[in-house]
Amino acid sequence: ACVSAPPGSPPAPREVVPPVESPADRAGAGLVIARTAESALGAPYRYGGATLQGFDCSGLTQFAYRSAGISIPRTAAAQQHAAAAVPPDALLPGDLVFFSTRGRKVGHVGVYTGNGKFIHASNPRGGVKVDSLNSGYYASRFAGARRVK
Repeated sequence: ACVSAPPGSPPAPREVVPPVESPADRAGAGLVIARTAESALGAPYRYGGATLQGFDCSGLTQFAYRSAGISIPRTAAAQQHAAAAVPPDALLPGDLVFFSTRGRKVGHVGVYTGNGKFIHASNPRGGVKVDSLNSGYYASRFAGARRVK
């Protein structure tokens, strides 16, 4: 159980989350990110949403990264620009996967979870769900993967 501090006592020190730097730290953070995205499975789609009450695609990725103490931009396009390119054969859980849903522009993002799968807030009918990078729709619109360092 959580116990609050007695009245008049100084506030508890804030926990400082260290930056993710080493490959081992990155792998651990990636798993936290992927598991957090998995915890949102079944949540509804909500444009502009970034909570379990509803997510849009970039709100879900921002929510998952926040759980690992990592701040990323709000939109799919800005997230793409804030991360380093990763070849598809080097994807790790927690990497961001991007899709061109608006012609040539990136308009969709998800969190890679491993084994060719990713979690994303798909649309108002699908909500947060798992899909395959190899499925026809997503394979034909795949615009690359990125890793936040």
